[in-house]
Amino acid sequence: MANLSPMMKQYFDIKKQYPDTILFFRLGDFYEMFYDDAKLASRELDLTLTGRDCGQEERAPMCGVPFHSYETYLAKLVAKGYKVAICEQMEDPALAKGLVKRDIIRVVTPGTVLESSMLDESRNNYICSVCVRGNTAGVCFADISTGELHATVLQDDLSEQLKNELSRFAPSEILVNSAVLDFQQLPAFIRNRLSASLELLGDEEYEESKTAAEVLEQFGKPSLEDLNLADKPALTAALGALFAYLHRTQRTGIERIAAIELYSGAQYMKLDLNARRNLELLETMRSKEKRGSLLWVLDKTRTPMGKRLIRSWMEQPLLSPAAISRRLNAVEELTTDAVLRDAIGQELSGIHDLERVMSRVVYGSANGRELRALESTARCLPPLRTALSGVHSQLLGSIIERIDPLEDLADLIDRAIVEEPPFSLREGGIIKAGFSEELDLLKGDMSSGRGILAEIETKEREKTGIPKLKVGYNRVFGYYIEVSNSYKNQVPPAYIRKQTLTNCERFITPELKDLEGRILGAHDKSVQLEHSLFEQVRKQVAGQMERVQRTAVAVAQLDVLLSFANVSVDNQYTRPIVDMSGKLELRESRHPVVEALLDAPFVPNDVTLDKVENRVAIITGPNMAGKSTYMRQVALITIMAQIGCFVPAAYAHIGITDAIFTRVGASDDLAAGQSTFMVEMAEVADILKNATSDSLVILDEIGRGTSTYDGMSIARAVVEFVANQKTLGAKTLFATHYHELTVLEDLLDGVKNYNIACKKHGDDITFLRRIVRGGADESYGIEVAKLAGVPNKVVKRAKQILAELSQTVPAVSAGKAKQSSVEEVPLQMALTPPGEAEALECLRQMDVNTLTPIECMNELFRLSKMVKGE
Repeated sequence: MANLSPMMKQYFDIKKQYPDTILFFRLGDFYEMFYDDAKLASRELDLTLTGRDCGQEERAPMCGVPFHSYETYLAKLVAKGYKVAICEQMEDPALAKGLVKRDIIRVVTPGTVLESSMLDESRNNYICSVCVRGNTAGVCFADISTGELHATVLQDDLSEQLKNELSRFAPSEILVNSAVLDFQQLPAFIRNRLSASLELLGDEEYEESKTAAEVLEQFGKPSLEDLNLADKPALTAALGALFAYLHRTQRTGIERIAAIELYSGAQYMKLDLNARRNLELLETMRSKEKRGSLLWVLDKTRTPMGKRLIRSWMEQPLLSPAAISRRLNAVEELTTDAVLRDAIGQELSGIHDLERVMSRVVYGSANGRELRALESTARCLPPLRTALSGVHSQLLGSIIERIDPLEDLADLIDRAIVEEPPFSLREGGIIKAGFSEELDLLKGDMSSGRGILAEIETKEREKTGIPKLKVGYNRVFGYYIEVSNSYKNQVPPAYIRKQTLTNCERFITPELKDLEGRILGAHDKSVQLEHSLFEQVRKQVAGQMERVQRTAVAVAQLDVLLSFANVSVDNQYTRPIVDMSGKLELRESRHPVVEALLDAPFVPNDVTLDKVENRVAIITGPNMAGKSTYMRQVALITIMAQIGCFVPAAYAHIGITDAIFTRVGASDDLAAGQSTFMVEMAEVADILKNATSDSLVILDEIGRGTSTYDGMSIARAVVEFVANQKTLGAKTLFATHYHELTVLEDLLDGVKNYNIACKKHGDDITFLRRIVRGGADESYGIEVAKLAGVPNKVVKRAKQILAELSQTVPAVSAGKAKQSSVEEVPLQMALTPPGEAEALECLRQMDVNTLTPIECMNELFRLSKMVKGE
C-alpha cells in the first residue's frame, strides 16, 4: 500500500468508508471500478476487465462505464441487490492544482433510487424500516422520490400483519432489527414473494438515540409529540433508523420528506394478501399483468402522480361514509359536465411528474431539462385553476385552493434556462442571455475573440503570402497557425514551431498566445459561472418544495377523480349509496373487468346481503357457470364504492365493509411444507379468526382438498360458524359443489340458497349466468366434463358409475337432513368385491371438476383395471 499512486490512495481511503458497496470512482469521462469491485462488475455487467498501473508490481484489475450513460449499468446492479457508491469529482480537473478532489455524493440502493430511467412512474418505490419490540412493531414506508412517508404501529399476530403491510406497500428495500428475524418465515417471504432487498441493521441503530426527533427538528417538521409518536417507542426507533440510513446514503435531501402520515387499520378497509391477489386488484394472478385487473379498468389517469395515487386508493378503501361521499360528490359533478372533464383532461395531459422532478431538485441532481419540465408544468396550472373555477363540490373546491399556479417559479426558470438545455451541467450553454450581466460579458469576450482569430488568419495569409494558412485549436496545444509542408519555406522567423506533423507544421505567435489566454479564460470562467448560476436557480426552486408538493398532491387527486368520472360515464356506472346500514344490495350488477374483456353483453345479477335475514348466500351450480365471477364482482363493487368510484350496477346500496376476506382456488406452498388442503384450511382459519360482523367473506369450494364426507363436514361447519351471529355473523357468499348443503336454509337463520340457472337438453347443458333463488338439485359434473371435451365413451361410463353410486350411497335429502346431521351419513360403503370396493372408494374421493380430460381418461382406465382385478 505504501507504493500506491496518490490517486489509488485516494480510492482506497474512500472505499474504506463504504466497504459494502460497489464504488463508482469518477476518472474523467468514466466511472471506474478497481480490484474486487471491478471483478464483480465485469461479471454482472459483462464488461471487459482491464488493468491499471497503480504503483505496485501487479496491475490493478479495472473496468469502467461512461459517466453520461451510467444509469443503465447502475440499474442492473441495483436490480440485483447491490449498493453503489457514486464518487464524483468535486472540482474541474482542468483547474485542479494537483490531485482532483473527490467525494461520495450518494449511495444508491434499491429503495433510494432517484433516476427517472430506473423508476416506474406508475408506482411508488418504497424503502421500509421495521422495528419489533415484544408484541409491537413500528413500521414506516418512505418514497424519497416523491417525499411520502407512511407510518403505523402493529400489535399481536405480528408475522401475518407484517406480511400484509409489506405486500400492500411492496417496498424494494427493507431495513429490520434482529427481532424481526425471529419470525422465521418472514425473511423468505420478503425475498421470494416481494423480491425485496433485506438489510439487517445493528440493534444500536434502532436504539432511541433521538435520531427521529433531531431530524424532525432540523428540518422544521412537527415534533414527536405533535405527531403523537412520543408514546410509540417502536415506531420512533423505526423512524430514527430510517432517517439515519437515509442520511448515511443520501448525504443531503432528507428534508424532501414532506410529511409523516401516521395511519391505522381503523382508517381503511382491511385487504390481506390473499384478497388482493384473488380479486386481482392491481395485476392478474397468472400473468402478473395490469390488463385484466381492476386497475386496468379504472386507471385512465394522465399524470404519473395520478397513476401512483390511484393504486394507493385501490389498496386502501375508506371506512368513513363522509370521506367517501366527498369523493363521490366530486365524481358526480365531473360526470355531469363533459366540457369540464375535457378542459381538465387537456391541462392534465401537459403535466410532468412534479413530485419526482422536485425530489431531484432538492437532492441536487436535477438538470436543466428537468427544470424546464417543471416550468412547462407550471404553465398548465393557471388554466387548470380557471377550468375548475365554477365547481361546487367540497373536494374539487379544496383542490383549487391547494393548486398553486407557481407563476414565479415558471418565470424564474424561463428567464434563467435556455429552452433546449444540454444534458450535462459541465458543458455550458445552459443559462439564457440576459439573465446575468457578468456571464453576458464573458460570452461577449469569447465571441469577439473568435472574430479576432478570423482576422488574424486573414492578416497572416496576406502578410506571408501563404494561401492555405489557417488558425486552429486543440486541447493539448491550444490555438496554433498551421502551414503545409509545401509552404514552410515562407514561414516568417517570428513564428515559433510548436508541432511537426507528416504533412504540415504548426506554429504559435505571441499575439496568438495572448488571445488564447483571453478566449480560454473567458470560456472556463463562463462555464464555472453558468454552473454556479444554475445551482443558485435550482436552490431557489428547492426552497419552494412545500408549495410544489402541495400542488402535486392536489393534481394527483384531481387526476384520479377525473379518471373515475370518465370510466363511470364510458361504462355506464351508477353512484352507490354508502352508509353504515350493513346492507349490501345490488341490482343488475356486473363484473367491471369481465364485461370490459367480453365482446358479448355481460349478464347482470342482483345481490341481497345484510346482517339479519340474509347473512349467508349458499351458491350452488355447476363449475364454469359463473359462481366465482359473481362473488368476485360483489367484492370488487364494494371496493369501488369505498374508494369513491361509481359502480357497475343499476342500483347499489353498500353498507361500510371493514374487511374483505377471500378463499378462492387451489394452491400449495411446498416450500413451507404445506399441501393444497393445508393452505386452504390455513386460509379458512385466518378468515374465521379475523373477520367481523361488518366483513364480507368470499368462500369458494371449501373442503375440496380432502375426501367427500370430510370436505362436506368442514364446509357445513364453516357455514354454521359464519352464519351464527354469536360466533361471527358476517355477510358471506359461499359457493359450493356440495348441493347437499342447501338443506341449511331450513336449519339456520340468515342462510339463503341461490343457484346458477342453466338449461339441460338431454346430455347438453347451457349456462344462463343468472343467479336465482333456490338450491341446485345436482352438480352437473358429468355434463361439464362433456362440455370440456371428455370423450363420449368416458361420459357414458361416468353416468353408469354415478347411477351405481346413487343406488349405493344414501341420499341426503332435504327431509332427511332435518332429522339427521352430516355425521350420521354412513362413512363407508359395504360393497363386497374388493376391487369394486376399492374403485368406488377412489371415486368417492375424486373430484372430477378438478381433472383435465386426459386425467379423467387415465383415472377411468385405472379404475377399470381395478374392478377387473388386473
